Amino acid sequence: MRIGHSTDVHRLDIGEKLIIGGVDIPSTLGSVGHSDADCLLHTVCESLLGALALGDLGEWFPDTSDEFNGISSSLLVKKVMVKVKELGYKVINIDSTVYLEEPKLSNYKDQMRLNIANLLDIDINQVSVKATTGEKVGIIGKKEAIMAESIVLLEKK
Repeated sequence: MRIGHSTDVHRLDIGEKLIIGGVDIPSTLGSVGHSDADCLLHTVCESLLGALALGDLGEWFPDTSDEFNGISSSLLVKKVMVKVKELGYKVINIDSTVYLEEPKLSNYKDQMRLNIANLLDIDINQVSVKATTGEKVGIIGKKEAIMAESIVLLEKK
């Protein structure tokens, strides 16, 4: 068994897209990043990498590379999952939390769970996505940033 954890933060700005867990969410503020800035899928990737001591997201997909400019984070997860499977591991479960003041994510969490389940080749019941606010405090509460965390459990096949 291997456990991996990751945290990611992205600045929010007017006119940017807000993509979380592969879901395009209507919002006046979106996350800023080199790829599609999907904070949640970035933590999914990095928790998988961390569980297997394979480095971090920046090593695998550097923001200095034009190859990854604007890339869908779903593709990044797929690339990492190829390595996970090559090394003989499978995902047992993943637990994630998104920190965002608004918009509320309750109507989108099931689609995020389904997207992540499909990317990790597991059942939706093995995926947890929770959402919380910053209670109007700090960079989350003041709508300056979005943050996500993920913890994954892997098992050798």
